[in-house]
Amino acid sequence: MTEEVNFESLNLPIPDIVKTYPDEKKREIFEYLKDMSELEKEGYKIAFNHLESSFDIYRSNGFKHWKGKA
Repeated sequence: MTEEVNFESLNLPIPDIVKTYPDEKKREIFEYLKDMSELEKEGYKIAFNHLESSFDIYRSNGFKHWKGKA
C-alpha cells in the first residue's frame, strides 16, 4: 500500500497549480519532494520563492532528472 499524498506533511511550499493536477501527477510530485535531501529542499524553496507563480515543479530540471527524463 502506498502512502497517502499529504503535501502538508512535507513542510514545503506547494504551487497552487498542483491542486489541479490529476492524482497520478500529484503522487509523482509528492514522491519526488519526499525523496529530496535537505540541500535539495533548500534549493526548491529558493526556486519557489524567486519564481513565484511561474514556478512549475513538474517541468523543473530536478523533477525531470528524478523521473529519468533528463
